[in-house]
Amino acid sequence: MAEDSRPAAALSRCSAAAPARVEPRASLPALLRALRPLQWTKNLLLFAGIVFSATFDDLSRWEQALAIFAAFCAASSAAYLVNDVQDVELDRRHPLKRFRPIAAGALSPRVAVAGAAALALVALGIAFAVNPGSGALLAGFLFLQLAYSAVLKRLLFAGVLAIAALFVIRASAGAVAVGVRLSPWLVACTGLVALFLALAKRRGELAAADAEALRPALRGYTVSLLDQLVALAAGATISTYTVYTVVTDVPGALVLTVPLVACGLLRYLYLVHRRAVAEEPERVLLTDGPILATVAAWVVMVVVVLSGSPPR
Repeated sequence: MAEDSRPAAALSRCSAAAPARVEPRASLPALLRALRPLQWTKNLLLFAGIVFSATFDDLSRWEQALAIFAAFCAASSAAYLVNDVQDVELDRRHPLKRFRPIAAGALSPRVAVAGAAALALVALGIAFAVNPGSGALLAGFLFLQLAYSAVLKRLLFAGVLAIAALFVIRASAGAVAVGVRLSPWLVACTGLVALFLALAKRRGELAAADAEALRPALRGYTVSLLDQLVALAAGATISTYTVYTVVTDVPGALVLTVPLVACGLLRYLYLVHRRAVAEEPERVLLTDGPILATVAAWVVMVVVVLSGSPPR
């Protein structure tokens, strides 16, 4: 995922040339950028347990949720550092990823690995302090992240399925941390949305890839295959979310949020095909006006509907 924006004209050249090598240094700004704080937004999913259990007024649960959120942000950054050290040579040949601090030579791999180890230990300490279940889930999260970076992302379909599983772990850990039950239907929706975004990212990367510098994670895929899989994942997400709002014990008015879910997914599909932005899903989700408006409307409607229902 791209960490620094550059003028479109410069990026369109997509040359395989790496930036000039410089002596790596332990720069604090470079380290902070390598932590990818923009991607911490993925961990907001950890608050789903509080929201969908309608326990908004329980301050102790909010404290636990915030603690496990901080733990997963630290764990995520540790995984990004390890991934960037492992992929440094590939990143140097990528038109966008070559600007990452390690690939650009602004951050020493040794410092990155040390930082990753420290962050992982801090994350585990916080998670186990919340409760043993949360700690076990965070340990599984770290293990799966390492497996993804080392092996799974190079295997056809295994990489995108691992990404979906990482989001399911996030949702489950948030519920376990605050002691609530998360609906299996909602967990399924989480995995399907993550699968949709992961497939769309692969599609965006493949469409923009130089055939001579094709990353291992993209081998075996074709644009037409990914188009079909992305469409299937979008349809499955909408269908599963609709069933969740209809057949579970949530208030019936929650079904009114289904059009917003469909609208958000369709907007993203439009951006994938018309503007080729799926290579940077987190930037799209945080900068596209219609998607931001749709997500905001969905959050408001969910909170309003669930706040009037008894805790579950």
